[in-house]
Amino acid sequence: MAVAAVAALLAALGGAVWLAARRFVGSGARRPPGAGEAGLMRGKTVLITGANSGLGRATAAALLRRGARVIMGCRDRARAEAAAGELRRDLRDGAPGADPGADPGGGAGELVVKELDLASLRSVRAFCRELLQEEPRLDVLINNAGVFQCPYTKTEDGFEMQFGVNHLGHFLLTNLLLGLLKSSAPSRIVVVSSKLYKYGDINFEDLNSEQSYNKSFCYSRSKLANILFTRELARRLEGTKVTVNVLHPGIVRTNLGRHIHIPLMVKPLFNLVSWAFFKTPVEGAQTTIYLASSPEVEGVSGKYFGDCKEEELLPIAMDESVARKLWDISEVMVGIVQ
Repeated sequence: MAVAAVAALLAALGGAVWLAARRFVGSGARRPPGAGEAGLMRGKTVLITGANSGLGRATAAALLRRGARVIMGCRDRARAEAAAGELRRDLRDGAPGADPGADPGGGAGELVVKELDLASLRSVRAFCRELLQEEPRLDVLINNAGVFQCPYTKTEDGFEMQFGVNHLGHFLLTNLLLGLLKSSAPSRIVVVSSKLYKYGDINFEDLNSEQSYNKSFCYSRSKLANILFTRELARRLEGTKVTVNVLHPGIVRTNLGRHIHIPLMVKPLFNLVSWAFFKTPVEGAQTTIYLASSPEVEGVSGKYFGDCKEEELLPIAMDESVARKLWDISEVMVGIVQ
């Protein structure tokens, strides 16, 4: 390797180490203010999709410590049971770096695992039937699960995987649980989107990406759909005391990026840079926790948040006619209406 190339690599590594050190020293400041109110979730039932890893797991842990009854809706039941066992052990043993929002009275909540495959409308319907039979109330629904930039595949029902899971699966889930959320009001719906929504658009002529497929664009489309869905749902829920808000968690170190190929030689540098710049799952989950539990957002609906603060949306995510059309087409696609 040329001397200049080695020097450049060392400089990059040195810079990453310096940033990592700064991040480590100042990591406490990355927890947004207002994200951890203690004891607010006692007696409340929360459903979190994709709660066995990453952001979902961090969210489940925090709300469980606040006393909530947490239902983990996960595709892989075995992995979910394993994660639930670890969460229960952490709670019992007092995991290092315990959440400052934990219930000071020690009144930890209950953890329930249920199988939910958002790539299957049949699974979503079966999950909701069981939930409605067993649960008398639902205070918070957190639409967290997602797939990211996967190769072109289709769901069980023939939808492009990212649009099918990230948007349509959650669209059906939310609609089937709206009655329970309304009867439990005041209640909340929290939708996890991404800043990458700005690179998407809703092509009604090719929602399944059969004419062309770009995995990055299709992820952005699904995240834009999350925001349009949230805004249209907020409009439809006016006066019901059920609120719905959407958020971006920032760049977080999770297994969501497992489909991204990183050359072997670059991985050490990438790992170091990601440690310096990316949020941990606990840090990334703070806005979700905030929207699910904080009294500061009681009654707030149809808004977009980042770092526990409301943020502005680009015009592409505020087109009411596109949001209504997407809603109508989604109803047909998932079989709510014929």
